[in-house]
Amino acid sequence: MVHALHEAQRVLRPHGLLVDLRPAAVHRRVGVTRAGRYRPVGVMRETFDDDRAADRAVTQVEREGRFKAEGRTVFACNRFMDSLDEFQEWLADSVKLGKLPPHDWLIRRVERAMDVTGSKARVVVSGPLVLRMLRKPEAALQPAASADR
Repeated sequence: MVHALHEAQRVLRPHGLLVDLRPAAVHRRVGVTRAGRYRPVGVMRETFDDDRAADRAVTQVEREGRFKAEGRTVFACNRFMDSLDEFQEWLADSVKLGKLPPHDWLIRRVERAMDVTGSKARVVVSGPLVLRMLRKPEAALQPAASADR
């Protein structure tokens, strides 16, 4: 991530803005909503090693003077899925991308919660997002020139 931030700093104009939008390092909550009522089902079992490494990378480029923090906000993000199949597909992608342990237990819980008779149920996955605004200063650090050039 540090390399990507250095590259962003290299290509941005002075006073350019870098937007860093990522899920917060918080376990996402899964529930089922039906007829306007929410029923919690479980909490995902996630690791946050990559998230913490990314946070350290942002802190590092700020300390180096490559970027100056202009703002940070955390806001809720709810993802709604209309079927168990859609949830299973999303969860499979999340498990694969996040190198997470299987969440078969969570699929079973969601399936049981959706099987209740009545109006159409939807799966809701909730977790905060963090939005950071980083500004490239006028005289940001430039990488040293190579001796080969």
